[in-house]
Amino acid sequence: MEETLRQVGELLRGAIPTVVLLSLLFWIYRGMVHKPLTRVLGERRSKTEGAIERARTDVGAAESRTSEYEQRLREAKLAIFRRQEERRHQAQEARSAAVQEARSKARGQLDEARAAIEKDVQAAKKGLQDQSQRLADEVIRVILQSAGRQPSAGGSQ
Repeated sequence: MEETLRQVGELLRGAIPTVVLLSLLFWIYRGMVHKPLTRVLGERRSKTEGAIERARTDVGAAESRTSEYEQRLREAKLAIFRRQEERRHQAQEARSAAVQEARSKARGQLDEARAAIEKDVQAAKKGLQDQSQRLADEVIRVILQSAGRQPSAGGSQ
């Protein structure tokens, strides 16, 4: 057993330079490779996350602008529809006014025509009355002549 312990002790003494070299190599690796690599990876991660965050912000802003654009577009369409409806309404009012004016003129013309016809009817009635009176006088004169009497007023046949 003593031999084993002695061999283990020699092994440990022989391993000391290896342990020292391995420790030295570890610290050199950490100083030259690991720390700069960790720093570069951290910067890359922060830049990537920053870019992703900026992209999210840009996407949000673009969505906001798109939403605003769509809202303005809806408002513009609504304003156009309102103007069209207003123009239709004005055109309808103008047509109604024109129809009313035409009806009014037609009523005026109709009233004038009725008045003229009434005047003509009155004149025709008066003319017929005068003519019927003359015819009656003529009939009476003819009847009186045929009965043998001469009319006192001078008339010819």
